[in-house]
Amino acid sequence: MKMRPSIYIFVFYSVFYLTVGKKFKENEKPEWAKKDIRDFTDVDMERLLDQWDEDEEPLPEDELPEHLRPPPQVDFSKFDASNPEAVLQASKKGRTLMTFVQVSSALSRDETEEVTKLWQSSLWNNHIQAERYLVDDNRAIFLFKDGSQAWTAKEYLLEQEKCESITIENKVYPGKYSKTAKEEL
Repeated sequence: MKMRPSIYIFVFYSVFYLTVGKKFKENEKPEWAKKDIRDFTDVDMERLLDQWDEDEEPLPEDELPEHLRPPPQVDFSKFDASNPEAVLQASKKGRTLMTFVQVSSALSRDETEEVTKLWQSSLWNNHIQAERYLVDDNRAIFLFKDGSQAWTAKEYLLEQEKCESITIENKVYPGKYSKTAKEEL
């Protein structure tokens, strides 16, 4: 059985590439890439990560972290200029928003826990998703994944007897039964 000359050439180039070709490719690498991985600095690791990310497809918009997602497009012409809260509510659609809820100072920490847990359950039953975190004996944070829901929740919470106030975007809303609301009457 005779081998053709083309097969010899193929074998020769294959062996040449596997032995000598690798050395040529290594010489094309930048100096930082020739280092041992244990000697890489943070800058070298960032470069390596950037190279890996070059070939990847970008994530779909809904899978991006919130701070990388584009803000919602709000058509301000559709809003009444005399109602700035409606504009603020629309601008918070799809964004995380924290609200602070102050409960009656007469309640203990355990009572505050129970009352805010009841309020959270009521909000969930009304399809308003809010996470609740106690930050003080009489204060809790309600975290809304969809910030536009905070204003609907505000209307419910302000009607509760043990709610003193709610703070949304640095604006304080006194509760219906709070001392501040009674003084205004």
